[in-house]
Amino acid sequence: MTTAQLDCLGPTAWGPPCGSAVLKALPEHFCVTEVLDIAFSGQGEHLWLLIEKRNLNTEEVAKRLARVAGLKVRDVSYAGLKDRKAVTRQWFSLQLPGRADPDFSALWNSDLQCIDSRRHSRKLQRGAHSANHFVIHLTQLHADVGLLDARLQQIAARGVPNYFGPQRFGHAAGNVLDARSWAERGALPPARGTRSRLLSTARSLIFNRLLAQRVAAGTWDQVLAGDCLAFTNSRSQFSAERLASDDPRLAALDVHPTGPMWGAGEPPVAAEVAVLERQAADTEPALVAWLLAAEVEQARRILRLPITALTWHYPSPDSLVLEFTLPTGCFATVMLRELVTLTDEPGGGLESES
Repeated sequence: MTTAQLDCLGPTAWGPPCGSAVLKALPEHFCVTEVLDIAFSGQGEHLWLLIEKRNLNTEEVAKRLARVAGLKVRDVSYAGLKDRKAVTRQWFSLQLPGRADPDFSALWNSDLQCIDSRRHSRKLQRGAHSANHFVIHLTQLHADVGLLDARLQQIAARGVPNYFGPQRFGHAAGNVLDARSWAERGALPPARGTRSRLLSTARSLIFNRLLAQRVAAGTWDQVLAGDCLAFTNSRSQFSAERLASDDPRLAALDVHPTGPMWGAGEPPVAAEVAVLERQAADTEPALVAWLLAAEVEQARRILRLPITALTWHYPSPDSLVLEFTLPTGCFATVMLRELVTLTDEPGGGLESES
């Protein structure tokens, strides 16, 4: 991560890194599989493909599928972006009304394969997958194994701050610079994709600012007066007043305090939390005004990221393999930075998100 990218995050929760390691020495060292909980209809005008890709980004795969199928790229859908330098399995859908399945055989090679194909009555929506499963191999590890094991046990039991990762802010935080530039002009990018990306960047930066405040205060995984709470995989929210102080769901990492995805509307928080969120927003007044002018609807995001089914082992003294599952829209890199200082191999590219 560059210094500019790190400035868009905040302090770690569990102390200084236990050592250092290289991330993505090989694509096979970063494996991601989408977890999709959808009952396919078996028929319909949408062809869904489970694609395994290596050294390719999601948008490039979509373009190749569209070209062979004779479609416009907008007729190829996917649930989320996945890293280029990685081995990832993700779903794509193609709208093919009244058409048979195209012959994609010319596309498949050692870097691109089709694992499964299904017909369905609906297209794949962004964020439709329920989770992402990771297997990550860190190499050139220089760390105290005892400290690492203790840190990993702590993370498994209590989670990590749910920051937006450096991918959201672009190389050298370029997305932040672009968003501020548009905000200062009081204008929106004409291209829909650029507009969406930069508005998301602005909201993510303000969220990270609030979360950084609560990490520094040690309250990111605690319920404060006026908090708005949510379950891990649910969009429903409720007031902290409705949660009993001894509710076991908080300790079980089922319920979490939330932070603002800034936008129009009255925030569902009160008391000291409302003050904290206003303070975070006041660090970026131009971006806040820009988001309101764009009529972006406010939303909430959990402050604590539970790491599900976390396991680890050491194939050799200088390497560590981690396996775990994260909810959609969350970043493996924010968990890794709680462990070690990461170094990317040239071309490693934390350029996308899942």
